[in-house]
Amino acid sequence: MCVHAAGESSPGDLPGDTHAIVLAAKGETHLEAIRAKLEEAGIPHTAIREPDTPWNGALMAIGLRPGKKEVLKRYLSSLPLLK
Repeated sequence: MCVHAAGESSPGDLPGDTHAIVLAAKGETHLEAIRAKLEEAGIPHTAIREPDTPWNGALMAIGLRPGKKEVLKRYLSSLPLLK
């Protein structure tokens, strides 16, 4: 899902030195709360929902376009980095 979210949210003209970073949420409720905060702040993102059973539309990932680190950090700093 992480790769899918990254691809869906990419504007397609990223600089060659762009890096993908994967962060972890505690679950769908937590992910939805983060998505709502991003929406409220006007931060461009793509919500990836799994249409198939057994998830039936559950929010599985959020893709963010590259942005200013100091802005994104306000919304994402509490999420652990997946290695």
